[in-house]
Amino acid sequence: MKHDIFFSISQTPGVGGDTPSERQMFENYFQQLQHADALGFEVGWIAQAHLSTETQKSNSAPVVPHWQGEVGLCTDFPQLAMESFRQTQNIDIGSAVISILASGGPIAQAERIANTVQFLSMLDDNRKLHVGFSAGRFEFMARPYGISPRNAWEKAAWKPLRSQIFLEASEIFLRLLNGEVISSDDIRQTVLTRELFRSDEEWQSVKAAYLEDKLAEDTEAIPIPRRYNFEDISIVPKQWNRNQLQLVAGTHDPFAQSFVNSILPVKVFNLSITSPTVIDETHDRMAKNFHPDGGAWQRSYMPRTSFVFINDEQNLDEQAQSDAAKYEAEQALQAYWNALEGTIDPEKVSKAADNALIGNPREIAHQIVDRFHPEDTIMAWFDFFNHDSDRVCRNMTAYMEKVVPMVEQLIGGSS
Repeated sequence: MKHDIFFSISQTPGVGGDTPSERQMFENYFQQLQHADALGFEVGWIAQAHLSTETQKSNSAPVVPHWQGEVGLCTDFPQLAMESFRQTQNIDIGSAVISILASGGPIAQAERIANTVQFLSMLDDNRKLHVGFSAGRFEFMARPYGISPRNAWEKAAWKPLRSQIFLEASEIFLRLLNGEVISSDDIRQTVLTRELFRSDEEWQSVKAAYLEDKLAEDTEAIPIPRRYNFEDISIVPKQWNRNQLQLVAGTHDPFAQSFVNSILPVKVFNLSITSPTVIDETHDRMAKNFHPDGGAWQRSYMPRTSFVFINDEQNLDEQAQSDAAKYEAEQALQAYWNALEGTIDPEKVSKAADNALIGNPREIAHQIVDRFHPEDTIMAWFDFFNHDSDRVCRNMTAYMEKVVPMVEQLIGGSS
């Protein structure tokens, strides 16, 4: 089993209500990153954000209207990644995840990533940059870059269409990173058909808007004009160590996971709350579709995020640690759902708690063995609504120095 760590750098009120300054947030991050490096975590994954969550609350269609503060402060992953490499010795750095629809789109993002790997190779020729990429969770982050409906039928088809735009952007992003010279004419054409929609009613509403606008007869395929139009281009730098780049797709779409692997080896993200059936299906699919240049698919190639609410405080006995961890988890999860939706949903809090790792070290070790495969990679999330950086570091220490050895012992004993 492998153990990575996730850093949200989320500038929101903590459970106690206090919001640290931006400077304090980054000081906390570097303290925790350096500690993770010393403890032996393999990859430090940084949450990527684009544009202010607080400001978007004034938009006509706010995505998270109740969120207090900023969902994340890392708005320039390449810069933060390089500074993170400079301040550590062994840990790899990853993005979880950059939106290739935002910040200039896939062309600009490809060039930034290639430059970052080139600079990394001048600093360290062994460590790797892990680039998780997606369409982005929050739509407002890509809207200023033209990723919004352009007409009535695109508006009616927006959710599945946005997924298709991601495929167009992914092909551009990956082929440029692959060193190819491409024009927009070389990129897949987006065509909307019935199978992209959840119901006949949705498809019919899109068709009606399209046919009305085009004054056309009935059709079973709607061609969508390209989002990105360009003549032959290639990125600079051209000579960089591509072996120091690991690509990871932040999508649950089976077609997208297979499509990106038709171009380059691309791993995938998945959450611990995903059902075991979906996780097993994903591994089966990736075993068949993982790009051959990446070798055989391994289960560890799909990191699984998990909240970790561990309590190993020395002034408490095991039962008190367990009780305190459950209370801390409940408080943090309530704060999260209140920020995300404006209400505390007991059912959602309970469901999230059921999938988190909560308790004293012994309890968490048993939870890991019960819920995860021995070859999984766990992406442990410790800073969730917790701005007490010293406590976060103690929790990380308890996890790596107590939980992980117990897990290995339990796995070894059951094999």
